[in-house]
Amino acid sequence: MGVEIRVEGLTKSFGSQMIWKDVTLTLPAGEISVMLGPSGTGKSVFLKTLVGLLKPEAGSIWINDRDLTTLREHELYAVRKLFGVLFQDGALFGSMSLYDNIAFPLREHTKKTEAAIRSIVGEKIELVGLQGAEAKLPGEISGGMRKRAGLARALVLDPEIILFDEPDSGLDPVRTSYLNQLIVDLNAQIEATFLIVTHDINTARTVPDNIGLLYHRHLAMFGPREMLLSSEEPVVRQFLNAQRIGPIGMSEEKDADELAAESGRELPPLPPIPLQLETSNGVVRPSARPAGEWGRANGVTPPPGSFQSSNTVSKPLAPAYKPSDPADKPSDPADKPSDPADKPSDPADKPSDPADKPSDPTGKETTK
Repeated sequence: MGVEIRVEGLTKSFGSQMIWKDVTLTLPAGEISVMLGPSGTGKSVFLKTLVGLLKPEAGSIWINDRDLTTLREHELYAVRKLFGVLFQDGALFGSMSLYDNIAFPLREHTKKTEAAIRSIVGEKIELVGLQGAEAKLPGEISGGMRKRAGLARALVLDPEIILFDEPDSGLDPVRTSYLNQLIVDLNAQIEATFLIVTHDINTARTVPDNIGLLYHRHLAMFGPREMLLSSEEPVVRQFLNAQRIGPIGMSEEKDADELAAESGRELPPLPPIPLQLETSNGVVRPSARPAGEWGRANGVTPPPGSFQSSNTVSKPLAPAYKPSDPADKPSDPADKPSDPADKPSDPADKPSDPADKPSDPTGKETTK
């Protein structure tokens, strides 16, 4: 079961450069949260600060009633065992097989026997669908497989918190879709607390229970998925709907002239909120909320068309069947002409004979 992470007034800078300040949020135990933001807003820095790899200038990070920012190194080392991290590129050792990469944390941090390690590694390999690839080197497999191997390694110590640093980076949309499904399925099975840093808007709109947005050196908003997807806050609306109109520009912020030029322009309507991605076996995750629950509780009407299943999308109706026109009647191999009137009117078209060969694809009569 995952644990809650409570962040209070967190501030991080590198020298005179402020990355973000006064970040306050709570990552609920066992839920999937996503952190978004334009490039360079410090999303990966936030992950590294959570796990204690970077020290903040101010603020607190509370896990199990302990403030990570005040712990000594040996105390922090013990707390880090609660975490599993999937890095952007998988961060696999290139000279090691996938098996040895995945087994590495167990050999480094535990005193388990090789037999026990083999059992655990096999379980995690099966969990991420890499059976049969254990002996391969990272350079011999695809990017998507490297991501899954990195995820298996993040899982071997049975962490209660898993951090994903742009897991979809470098993946095509199909592999990203498979990875998203794997993340949802894993959360349902192990109920750990997940935090995903990503730029992928489809992932943000369909996978998490909660969404956060870092912008202009602060946390613009954090809350339930439906809250942000129905928000009229300009920066949240612009980013989550991939629109050009809004305060975000090519250099993070637009200047006064750009904003003035957009003044008075009508914003496009908010797109419908999609249903949250379900587990592949249909089991409901404990943290999943009923569609529309947040809106009903807070008196917010979602955009038109929200929460419609893809199975309910209207399809073009088939042409109406006309009994009077034999050409429109759906053919069935078992159907035989029930009336002489149903036979072809062209004398050249004779009823088929079992001895006849299949007709020529050109539609012309075959010359014998």
